[in-house]
Amino acid sequence: MLTFLFWNLNGKDLVPAIARLVAVHEVDVLVLAEFTGEQITPMLLALNPEEQAAQFHYAPSECDRIAIFTRFPSDFIKPIVENSRYTIRKLTLSTCEEILFVAAHLLSLLNASAETLDIEAMRLAQEIRVRETEAGHSRTIVVGDLNMNPFSSGVVSANGLHGVMTQNIARKGSRIVQGREYPFFFNPMWGHLGDKGNTPAGTYYYRKSDHVCYFWNTFDQVLIRPDLLDYWDEEFLQILTTDGQQSFLTSNSSTPNSRNFSDHLPLLFRLSL
Repeated sequence: MLTFLFWNLNGKDLVPAIARLVAVHEVDVLVLAEFTGEQITPMLLALNPEEQAAQFHYAPSECDRIAIFTRFPSDFIKPIVENSRYTIRKLTLSTCEEILFVAAHLLSLLNASAETLDIEAMRLAQEIRVRETEAGHSRTIVVGDLNMNPFSSGVVSANGLHGVMTQNIARKGSRIVQGREYPFFFNPMWGHLGDKGNTPAGTYYYRKSDHVCYFWNTFDQVLIRPDLLDYWDEEFLQILTTDGQQSFLTSNSSTPNSRNFSDHLPLLFRLSL
């Protein structure tokens, strides 16, 4: 069983809160976006207190927007290809078959057009398909801040990440569009749009004066290839709002408390491997 935690920190020093999340949820793979290099040592110290044997390791990366810490040596999660926006790695543990693990922090609408975001998502999807062909399998999982919603073209389009909203559709494997075959990802974040019990309506809140405003957005996502769906734990997927001691939400509006924490909420999920 592998437990993953992803959080875009918005450049904040949130080491204590992260360490509490890791301990409370028994996280195995920690993925952070907008995490600064000078925080690596404090993060390792917090994850590996003196009273216990060192467990967590930092997985070096050429992707400066993503930092990965694992409860196993970094040799087990080696990079295949990286750039400034994503890292694609081989996760090789003795307990399971090899997995392609993709962590991404894609362009934002703050510095690029929606069309550019879509094209960059398509480029990432193409890179993933190339690496799957090389690896000889499609046991792939993608996690990160895509800066797009599950319904955005770059996420749903066949030539993009092709993330569909049901496992039943995803298990068909692929579909043919204009004579070309495109593989599916299952995107469970469709089920976390809007009100759902006591959970947030998304992972990022932004209010603007435009005529079209979603308020809540689900930019932080996890996508799973059909070959991993038998190991997917749907009930465990959570958008977290507390580290067990402090709330990540404001008291008056129940939106992310960006003053004390991040403007994004963390994402927790698990594979029963």
